[in-house]
Amino acid sequence: MNPPTRSVLVVVAHPDDAELAMGMQILAHARAGDRVRVHCLTTGHPADSDARRAECLAAAKILGVTEYTFSTIPDTRFVEHRGRINADLFAVVAEDRPDVVYTHFPDDPHIDHAVTGEEATTVAFREANNLIYFRSPYSRNFEPNRFFTGTPDLLTAKLAALRCFTSQQQLDMNVFHALTTIAFRQHVHHRVVERFPNGTHGAEMFRTVRQIIHATATPREEGS
Repeated sequence: MNPPTRSVLVVVAHPDDAELAMGMQILAHARAGDRVRVHCLTTGHPADSDARRAECLAAAKILGVTEYTFSTIPDTRFVEHRGRINADLFAVVAEDRPDVVYTHFPDDPHIDHAVTGEEATTVAFREANNLIYFRSPYSRNFEPNRFFTGTPDLLTAKLAALRCFTSQQQLDMNVFHALTTIAFRQHVHHRVVERFPNGTHGAEMFRTVRQIIHATATPREEGS
């Protein structure tokens, strides 16, 4: 019997945040049969909104995202719009009833990332079994306790998804390739790395905040 499909919700502040932080993990969820929704709170300046939405949808096709949705929060004005963010996220969660929520680690000097992580945490603690933080480029004091080690094809797909964001000239693929391939060596002893399976290629880092395991559930139902 096939394992049950899980509902996965990824809550991000900006286009490309999800792909940068967890592109390999997103595709792995999709390949496992999970329903993956990415919800992005802003598409930036109104003049760029349509282009940035199109970039997200192009990346979604590569990574197997089932649904990519958007709020219209003004970029860099998340503090003033906390009420809207909270209401939007409760509405999104009510639609999907996600088994697991991924979002920004709240300790982040980028205020949009920080507010997104805080409000997604508030909603997830009430509405979801499992809550997992991913590391953003600016995360502070982030100590991962969960590593997703990928494969060459997963990393290739992640980089292809990132190349969809042509409006973001600062995205240097060589830099992100290097960061992904050495990430686990920052936190895992080389003896452990030596025992990784053949074909392991790079890692994305996460911090599990809450995981609820039901004794009657199958392993796939327990979370990610």
